[in-house]
Amino acid sequence: MLILALLLLPLMLVALMMGPVFISPGRVVDVIGSMIGLVSTGSSEMALQQQNMDSMILSAIRLPRVLLAALVGVCLASCGTAMQGLFRNPLADPSLIGVSSGASAGASFVIVFGGFWLQSSSFFGLSLVAGGAFLGGFCAVLLVYRLATSATGGTSVATMLLAGIAISALAGALNSLFSFFADNDMLRRISLWQMGSLDAANWQRVSIAGLVTLVLIFLLPRQSRALNALLLGESEARHLGIDVEKVKRRIILLTAMGVGVAVAVAGTIAFVGLIVPHIVRLLIGPDHRFLIPGTALAGAILLVMADGFARIVVAPAELPAGILTALLGAPFFFSLLIQRQRRVAG
Repeated sequence: MLILALLLLPLMLVALMMGPVFISPGRVVDVIGSMIGLVSTGSSEMALQQQNMDSMILSAIRLPRVLLAALVGVCLASCGTAMQGLFRNPLADPSLIGVSSGASAGASFVIVFGGFWLQSSSFFGLSLVAGGAFLGGFCAVLLVYRLATSATGGTSVATMLLAGIAISALAGALNSLFSFFADNDMLRRISLWQMGSLDAANWQRVSIAGLVTLVLIFLLPRQSRALNALLLGESEARHLGIDVEKVKRRIILLTAMGVGVAVAVAGTIAFVGLIVPHIVRLLIGPDHRFLIPGTALAGAILLVMADGFARIVVAPAELPAGILTALLGAPFFFSLLIQRQRRVAG
């Protein structure tokens, strides 16, 4: 965890340097220092012009983008850890409860039927497409939770898994139906949004994601002991004094909020909620007291790296960050699984 914490800030500094316009690390430090009033500006006119241009690039484009990448990575990875603990399955991720597919259907609905005015309007820095994505994901999770909860038996994790698969299939069908009615421009908007990208980052989105991230990093670690007890089974957790139903409800609501906001501000970025918890668990073990903050740091690192590479790998164009997370994470994930199988066989 100390290594992860020490890696995050240098990687964010490197990400601030990367882009169509390269900015040296000294210039990045100078511009950020001048933004917060710690460094005085240059004296010559040419130096002032260069610093003004670099300051505009950093303050308006790169700094909010890097911060948003880190915050979205924290949300996705920590929520993925909580879902894996709740399902007692290291291959679970937040999409199992329908939040990603529901968000995709909500965004597609607004893109196809909202018209130009709805697509261009904004509310607290979020486009109405992002608002539709959040509502779609949150409604899907509430429907899954409602289907899996009964008055006598409580919330069944197995039923929740089956309901999540069914709701995801329904949302996928709705998304295909909306795509059928869409024209070429709408289809491109839908496909780009589903790939996941941080190119629409602004300070309003950073504020919204930062507020949700603060809630998650304050509340999710408080469920660590309950998640550790759930690893033994629900009956054993109840015997240890854990209110299992309350823990399930809290984790589901926090996951719906965290992943819903992450999808709303950045689109569908897959793999982070699956591979990051699994990788960190292989490295430090299953204790959620360390696993949740460790995965939060690792998720921020992965998404900051992916977004940085996305800006330069096919420059001057940009790849969607969701593609890069899969390309960067999947090979490393496969190598860890192969090493684990060899250790078990040995």
